[in-house]
Amino acid sequence: MASVSSSSRLSKAVRQQYMSLPQGEKCQVTYIWIDGTGEGLRNKTRTLDCEPKSIDDIPEWNFDGSSTYQAEGSNSDMYLIPVCMFRDPFTLDPNKLVLCEVLKYNRFPTETNHRANCNKVMEEVKEHCIWFGMEQEYTLLGIDGHPFSWPSNGFPGPQGPYYCGVGANNAYGRDIVECHYKACLYAGVKIYGTNAEVMPSQWEFQVGPCEGIEMGDHLWVARFLLHRVCEDFGVVATLDPKPMTGNWNGAGCHTNVSTKQMREEGGLQYIEQAIEKLSKRHAQHIRFYDPRGGQDNIRRLTGLYETSNINDFSAGVANRGASIRIPRQVGQEKKGYFEDRRPAANCDPYSVTGIIAKTCLLDLEEEEESQ
Repeated sequence: MASVSSSSRLSKAVRQQYMSLPQGEKCQVTYIWIDGTGEGLRNKTRTLDCEPKSIDDIPEWNFDGSSTYQAEGSNSDMYLIPVCMFRDPFTLDPNKLVLCEVLKYNRFPTETNHRANCNKVMEEVKEHCIWFGMEQEYTLLGIDGHPFSWPSNGFPGPQGPYYCGVGANNAYGRDIVECHYKACLYAGVKIYGTNAEVMPSQWEFQVGPCEGIEMGDHLWVARFLLHRVCEDFGVVATLDPKPMTGNWNGAGCHTNVSTKQMREEGGLQYIEQAIEKLSKRHAQHIRFYDPRGGQDNIRRLTGLYETSNINDFSAGVANRGASIRIPRQVGQEKKGYFEDRRPAANCDPYSVTGIIAKTCLLDLEEEEESQ
């Protein structure tokens, strides 16, 4: 039996007795933010007198940053600035989830608030209508840290039958995946799809297409929903880029990119121009593609298990061993998008989309202006 949390064994029938109580005109609003690790999510809930109609109706709040790795105890009040509102799939309508930016006491962004800088970049490239789609891979673990449903003293069969697999011997934890999917749809997250991945207990969901800053907002809330759903089931979702050593696939967050010019007839030339610019800034991008400046991705980007080598830049049509993949259909139609396969599963989507937009569009514009 998989190792699940004690909380997940509490009576759901008793819980439902209270959850079904009326709440009058009041509205519960859960504030969500990224903590000082750059990976963890925190949340807390307050009552508003009525249902907010827009993000402008959500007041700022604060929290103790010394307990979230974001401040010292002597000056620990941090500001929560609401930026994006969703429906709450756990306490249901009219209650809301609100994603927030975090500001320090001086109202400057915290070190792990990468949204602020990303938003500036997206405003500068707004005319390009840049779309993103991110493929979030993750691995289900028991609370003992062992992959969910793996033998307690061994390993499952080798990779092969698990990718997009079906059947109790191939798909581990599908209930979690399907509940997460429904929670995203209810909340209003732009979830595109989901599938079982190559390693058993590893899954993927896709979010997008999203334009500009919306990509980071929706992926972070999708991650929050994943962790909350897993909490209800008593298991853990890890975004570690290489949760198991040996002959097992790692976990990435492949990022698909398309501008207005790339989507139009003859757009392939703009895709190729973007790839050329990306090739010149490979090392810098690697530093932005995981929370530890590339140290996490070293374990994953080995050139094996459908990855490129972290030290080399490569691109190719339909090549899943390349840094950048041009889908075969895009190569045939001469327009569309490209896929950056380098970002790690635990990347910050604001950092990833921000530097991609900056490299592909802002530098290109500066070169054109100087000619």
